[in-house]
Amino acid sequence: MELYIVLKLIWWALLGVLLIGLAVMVGMDMGVGAALRYLGRTDGERRAAINMIAPHWDGNQVWFILGGGAVFAAWPTIYATAFSGLYVVMLVLLWSMIVRPLGFEYRSKLASARWRGVWDWALFVSGAVPMIVFGAAIGNMLEGVPFHFSWNMVSYYTGSFISLFNPFAVLCGLMSLSLALYQGATMVMGRGEGVIRERAARLATVAGAAALVLFSIGGIWVWQMAGYTITSAIDPAGPAIPLNKTVAREAGAWLHNYGALPVLWLIPVLVYLAVAGGIAAVRRGASTLAWWAGALAWAATLGTVGAAMFPFLMPSSSAPDQSLTVWDASSSAGTLGWMLVFTLIFVPIIVTYTSWAFWVMRGKVTPESIEHDEHAY
Repeated sequence: MELYIVLKLIWWALLGVLLIGLAVMVGMDMGVGAALRYLGRTDGERRAAINMIAPHWDGNQVWFILGGGAVFAAWPTIYATAFSGLYVVMLVLLWSMIVRPLGFEYRSKLASARWRGVWDWALFVSGAVPMIVFGAAIGNMLEGVPFHFSWNMVSYYTGSFISLFNPFAVLCGLMSLSLALYQGATMVMGRGEGVIRERAARLATVAGAAALVLFSIGGIWVWQMAGYTITSAIDPAGPAIPLNKTVAREAGAWLHNYGALPVLWLIPVLVYLAVAGGIAAVRRGASTLAWWAGALAWAATLGTVGAAMFPFLMPSSSAPDQSLTVWDASSSAGTLGWMLVFTLIFVPIIVTYTSWAFWVMRGKVTPESIEHDEHAY
């Protein structure tokens, strides 16, 4: 197998790893923000919940940077097409995330209940909206995005902002939010005590069950959905020109890979096992095990989508023949090679310092412990 093909496959897998890291780490923080008004009924309880993620939330945003940088460098055609056509969605995502640090920093500057209530709602919006957008984006990739290229490879998006939040995309967004709420709740279980821990356990149970229901509905939906399949010869080692293939749409096409390689069915099965095991761990009070079960559920969910779509990355609903795939949307072999070298150096460093930070800042956070802490939010 040519080195260029191997590099494309490696970067397809690494893109999945980065998305999983983003979903697990950022989703955990977003889940706490989205559930803040449920987890904390008093100002002290809400401050405790906020300070559970305070040491880590900004560091976890590095997964956004890694994901965006990887798409920009490894899959430039996808980056250009998505960021130019979906710029309104990107702006909504950015605006919601800009409010997030403001909520952390400004919430406790005044003792006014109204002031703090406004920032509590801001943290809710900045937690829920990004996770819904994240899931909706994945849903739109499965349905296809209306774009096409001109003869000189200029991309044109022909859809609307509203069409991106179609029923299937909304379902995927709600599942993403459910997993984020589960992940955040298990983290609060591990660092909270008393009523906060009890509320977090109830939330994790409900959110996990909701995620399984939504995943099941989504699976049936995808089974009946018109997926994409390449019907012409394609050169896996060819250049990044997505204009030299023929693509057909047919119901059930997203299940072709599962039919060709039945072992892939273990990935969606793992979603059910992980979430069910996580809920069981929550009921036993094993918050750490429940957290890792949630991380596994995220990985299996994204793995299910990746296995179904391969080799497609960004299908076009308006011009299927111009859909972007692993084989015709990547950077050059030299770029992918050098990026892999830097990734093998820096990603382990990021994982190491993140793990160290969580270890050093472990322990319980209670309303009483932060009452006289001048460094607490």
